[in-house]
Amino acid sequence: MRCSLQFNRRSLLATSAAALASLAAPRLARGATARVVVVGGGWGGLGVVRALAGTPGIELTLVEPNSAFVSCPLSIHYIVGTRPFSEFEHSYAAIDALGVRRIQEPVIAIERDRREVVTKSTRLPYDFLVLAPGIEYAEDAIAGFAEARDRLPVGFRPFEQHAVKALVERFLSEGGTFAIAVPKPPYRCPPAPYERACLVAEQLRKRGSKGKVVIVDANPQPLPPPIAKPILEAMRTNYGELIEYLPDHEVKAVDLAKGTLDCGVADVPFSFANVIPPMRAPGLLRQAGLAERWAAVRLPDFRAQADERIWIIGDAAGTPLPKSGHVAFNAGAVVAQAIKRALAGEQVAAGGSELPAGICFAAVTHDRAIMISVESSFVPGEGAKSRFHVDPAPSRESSEAAMNWGRSMWRSMLG
Repeated sequence: MRCSLQFNRRSLLATSAAALASLAAPRLARGATARVVVVGGGWGGLGVVRALAGTPGIELTLVEPNSAFVSCPLSIHYIVGTRPFSEFEHSYAAIDALGVRRIQEPVIAIERDRREVVTKSTRLPYDFLVLAPGIEYAEDAIAGFAEARDRLPVGFRPFEQHAVKALVERFLSEGGTFAIAVPKPPYRCPPAPYERACLVAEQLRKRGSKGKVVIVDANPQPLPPPIAKPILEAMRTNYGELIEYLPDHEVKAVDLAKGTLDCGVADVPFSFANVIPPMRAPGLLRQAGLAERWAAVRLPDFRAQADERIWIIGDAAGTPLPKSGHVAFNAGAVVAQAIKRALAGEQVAAGGSELPAGICFAAVTHDRAIMISVESSFVPGEGAKSRFHVDPAPSRESSEAAMNWGRSMWRSMLG
């Protein structure tokens, strides 16, 4: 039974074959070249690029300020020192080899009236625009966070792992209390704070340091809900007094001088803190009139509600789907198909359809993990519904599957 279940879940690595929206985007003149600009070279953006690269009649541009791709999924193993950073950092050379124009600059503005993406050095006209910019931290939701951000690395965006690793190393050397603050959903990669607590606690025991990890959780139980029972049981059986779990403790303010997190119901003392603020779509999307907290999109094809020439995918999109790398990558393939259909002038009848599926993992030790898979569907008038499948307990098999999954995905994106 176990092998069959594992096989079915791994089959989700295949691109989602979701149906698309009932309204096609504007069709170009016959024989015209479509200028497609993709903003963001993470999981979602690369899903689009890989599915569109080499398509006749498409001129494809990727705008990404970083010089390399860094996988946030699985990077906890770098943070706690069990795997090198090189496993999670990958070159964009394969994208360049596909003939994709790549601009290594941040986007300053999206001028929808002119259909242009503006960077520091250029203006990029587009016929179709795909936005996969990730998330930003709502620092203003926690008093004192912005002033202390240099000492409170978060680690939920690429390259921030270095600062979090340095913070963890200081804690493991000096001991004390390491507080991990979890926000209310939606936020990127819901299981990540709990696996972070587990793997830091594992290193605490391994190195013989004196201290503990405190999870200060704004929620009544670990997220997503189907993982709560196995995560809590894993923390109890593996780490005992090394991890203290405080549910229903939402951080309102941080005081570095006093070393406390104000949670309303109580002040939680800390020696070191990894405070994860609430998240939202980047300001770029709000300035362009495409988002409030999250970008407003139409399912099942992720088209912006405000502009039929724009699609928004990944964690910036306001959908009920989990904010995970795998879901974002598969959503990119859905959008690529929508663009191809638009170029062909095709329309797809409205009706129920499968939404992008995904897999993620929550490590509880360096060699044991819980596998989580999600399948979602969309029914007009009813919205999106998701079905989770979660390992009842962590296993070495799922830990091995996690790294194999990661390597497979990185090859799909950048191999």
